[in-house]
Amino acid sequence: MSTNRRGFISLAGGCALAWAGKAAVEALSEQASPVVQGKRWAMVIDAAKCLREKGCRKCIEACHRTHNVPALAEPRHEVKWIWKESFEHAFTSQAGEYMREELRGSPVLVFCNHCNQPPCVRVCPTQATWKRAEDGIVMMDWHRCIGCRYCVAACPYGSRSFNWLDPRPHVEAINPEYPTRTRGVVEKCTFCEERLERGLPPACVEACPEKALTFGDLRDANSEVRRLLRERYSLRRKPELGTEPEVYYIV
Repeated sequence: MSTNRRGFISLAGGCALAWAGKAAVEALSEQASPVVQGKRWAMVIDAAKCLREKGCRKCIEACHRTHNVPALAEPRHEVKWIWKESFEHAFTSQAGEYMREELRGSPVLVFCNHCNQPPCVRVCPTQATWKRAEDGIVMMDWHRCIGCRYCVAACPYGSRSFNWLDPRPHVEAINPEYPTRTRGVVEKCTFCEERLERGLPPACVEACPEKALTFGDLRDANSEVRRLLRERYSLRRKPELGTEPEVYYIV
């Protein structure tokens, strides 16, 4: 067999495998659950309900346990996907001298806002972070992340953490169903995209004993998040920046 013939057969075989792989991916995409198709996910947080049980951290613990978030005692090394800040710090442009007393100094849940116009995506040089066109979730690819921290600087909400240390020794019980990260990469909340694919709500929503967190589709006029936003007054963090956060707070 001539070299040219062998090369032709090899090329043809490679093309066939590529076509078969493409067909398989397309078939899987067509069979994907409609839960993750044609959505614009959003979270609505009822601040009053969240404050009912003082000191409650069930949503934080569920999120961090599910996603292998390390527990680091040193504040400068802290990694967090969901945490609490005072109302004044979370809503710097909306808190004032005459704000409601029950909100003053109250802890508010904060995490990645999955902005409609995410500045973190624009600055990433490797496309390690991107916004999914099908549902608006701002994603992370930890294998592409080079640790430049441009996204950390660009995020006006402090929603991204950098792994200064190897996080794995600091995870109490590793969840084998979710990947661990390495030193030198950024991580953040992903709206539990891995759970959405299975038709499950985010771990924080499921764990909240007061049902203070509501998750749903903004594109569905009949969804619970749309009903809450129609009937109740809501805030978004730093709306003046034009990032269009998709996390809403009912106050």
